[in-house]
Amino acid sequence: MTAPRLVATDLDGTLVRTDGTVSAYTAEVLAELDRRGIPVVFVTGRPLRWTRDVFDYVGSHGLAIVSNGALVWDVATSTPVMERPIETAVALQAALAIRTAIPAVRFAAETLDGWAMEPDYTRHHADRQRFAPLREAVLEELIDRPLLKLLARLDGADPDEFVAAAVAVVGDRVNVTHSSFPLLEISAPEVTKASTLALVAADLGVGAEDVVAFGDQPNDLPMLSWAGTSYAMADAHPQVTGCATRVAPGHDEDGVARVLADLLGL
Repeated sequence: MTAPRLVATDLDGTLVRTDGTVSAYTAEVLAELDRRGIPVVFVTGRPLRWTRDVFDYVGSHGLAIVSNGALVWDVATSTPVMERPIETAVALQAALAIRTAIPAVRFAAETLDGWAMEPDYTRHHADRQRFAPLREAVLEELIDRPLLKLLARLDGADPDEFVAAAVAVVGDRVNVTHSSFPLLEISAPEVTKASTLALVAADLGVGAEDVVAFGDQPNDLPMLSWAGTSYAMADAHPQVTGCATRVAPGHDEDGVARVLADLLGL
């Protein structure tokens, strides 16, 4: 295939290694794409506070899509370009429906300012170590404003079964997905990595047929289905491998960079 006009890549399990780093080789390949004027857009489920760790590699175009498409961030100016939140009433209705069906579930809420949680919500290790919640509150007080993302945790659950159980009660009122562990990532119904990437690509004058995308988890499925060429990482979720048009080496083998280097003849 010809060189892409835009590259879209997930982070964890895709561009970022298991130890949380971006290798020197991957950084150099990304820098070469930037020199050639090919934007690389990070498209991640991470909240903004976790995504900042890799902003040094985003390139001069300076755009990152975070929270599964709910926020587009301009790295250079440190400002939001686009917000696509869940309306307050919709988020609360979805949470109450899930709580009724799965009483043990616990919730957290992501906004541009940070995150908040129910008192017994199990924190992700990155938040335990670095990012304290803005507040702890019961569900009805937790969801008191539009959210970038509603999170629902059920420790010990099978992630795919957990998503299916939630979708059975919320239907299409919200978009529900996950990325490797029993944590539902809930967005506004029209918000996915794909729908926001399509808006960013259109602003850049790039069509889906000229986009190469990389991912490894179910929250990447819409993006991989939308892009003209898509790569599942070698150790991706089976649904992702079945969806993507091609397979890249694993994330600990610099799979994204190796594919891009081959496409560009580096």
